[in-house]
Amino acid sequence: MATHYDGTETERLALDAYIKLMRSSVAVNARLFPPLQAEFGITPSQLGVLEALSHLGPMPHCALAGKLLVSASNLTTVLDNLERDGLVKRERDTADRRVSITSLTPAGEARLASFFPVHVGRLVEAMSGLEPDEQVALGRLCRKLGRSAADGAAAGDIRSARSTRA
Repeated sequence: MATHYDGTETERLALDAYIKLMRSSVAVNARLFPPLQAEFGITPSQLGVLEALSHLGPMPHCALAGKLLVSASNLTTVLDNLERDGLVKRERDTADRRVSITSLTPAGEARLASFFPVHVGRLVEAMSGLEPDEQVALGRLCRKLGRSAADGAAAGDIRSARSTRA
């Protein structure tokens, strides 16, 4: 769906691409996450935590929040629930007691192993609308866009509509 926004060509291109990116993301997530929660009781946020800890190993709370692109305060509730279920543990860093290190428990590793192959199978199916080379290109473009957006946000590169329409 092309945008009908009456802006510059650059603005219309960016808006159109953003709309398509978000709509496709919502469509893929709608195929993946409802069955994951219904069958395995895992939310998207919990999946992100379990997968990140499995892939990257134990890490401080704030580092984990950064990897998942969520606030540390929002992550606390997710970790509380995972810890309650015995899937993660949090321990104070011996070098700095202000820091909490989160890690997967053996039960968390087993839980991830019980559903992750099913989840990946569904992901492969959801992505099957793209050829393998298109999936590679999409991954490359998403990484490029994500890094560019993160670099701009870190630099405070927020411009008003007036300053970009000159």
